[in-house]
Amino acid sequence: MEQPSLIARPENRSYIDFEETSTAKPFIEANTEEFTFQQIRKDHTIPCFAKDNEPLINHCDFIDATGEIVADIFQREAILKPNIRLSHPIKGRVPEAKDKAAKDLLDHEKTLYYERMAFIIEIPSISDTIDGNKLSLTIGGVKSYNLDNLYNKSGTDQNFKVFIGFKNLVCTNLCVWTDGYLADLKVKDLYQLKNAIYCLFQEYNAANHLEKLKAFTNYHLTEQQFVQLVGRCKLYNFLPAHVKQDIPPLLFGDSQISTVCKDYYRDNSFCRQEDGSINLWKLYNLFTGANKSSYIDTFLDRSVNAFQFTEEIKNVLNGQHSSWFLK
Repeated sequence: MEQPSLIARPENRSYIDFEETSTAKPFIEANTEEFTFQQIRKDHTIPCFAKDNEPLINHCDFIDATGEIVADIFQREAILKPNIRLSHPIKGRVPEAKDKAAKDLLDHEKTLYYERMAFIIEIPSISDTIDGNKLSLTIGGVKSYNLDNLYNKSGTDQNFKVFIGFKNLVCTNLCVWTDGYLADLKVKDLYQLKNAIYCLFQEYNAANHLEKLKAFTNYHLTEQQFVQLVGRCKLYNFLPAHVKQDIPPLLFGDSQISTVCKDYYRDNSFCRQEDGSINLWKLYNLFTGANKSSYIDTFLDRSVNAFQFTEEIKNVLNGQHSSWFLK
């Protein structure tokens, strides 16, 4: 992997204080808004378990814990401050304003937190290039309070998703695969959360991941194969259940497959060749690009599914097995 000059990390400064953010463009769009760590810490309330009023592990705790582990494991690397996207605002008010009309509420009488959060932390000093696209190591996670039982008491499992992979700097598409992803992480406290994140980062094999991504550049679909592939992708969600159960899952919806079709012609970086062919690296990025329209709670699962789906097509072209999606 390329090793560009490091961005020095001043002593006694948290990665949270860095001025440069992990990507200037949204890594996920859908219905999300961008917030800084400081805004969330200062302005957003913290959900509590209803039975004992003990706080949950909040968004800032999750981000901060991940960042501390990143800083510990990658001590000599450049670490950018997190890019954070939130969705599904939960609005409230202080008791003194319970009888006021919403339009008359003053700022200090309003309360707010966001149910769902996704963030990434980029390490630009660990990078590589695939098919002319520069990739940098990227870590992140998702927290959705709707998956937690807020009506219980503290000590109940809380749900998180954590990943380590790469971000394509051309388009901010995330490259995530199963070996760098904890899809259903359940913990009772911050200690368990930190331990699980640390183990994931230690076990992740970046070189192996990059090798598999680079292999996509060696395989191509003809225009006819691409047409058959996306046609069957559109049919997939309408298949009878007994037929679908024998086919590897595809988590992308009809509108996202339509985005793949549109970008096959129009995307500046990943569109078709003049003869209509397209390599699997570009196909993979068409899917990860379409994934930006996913809601936060499905975003990482679809990111992994994009890799699994492209890997399946590669194995078909390699003659290793057959696939319903490509005959």
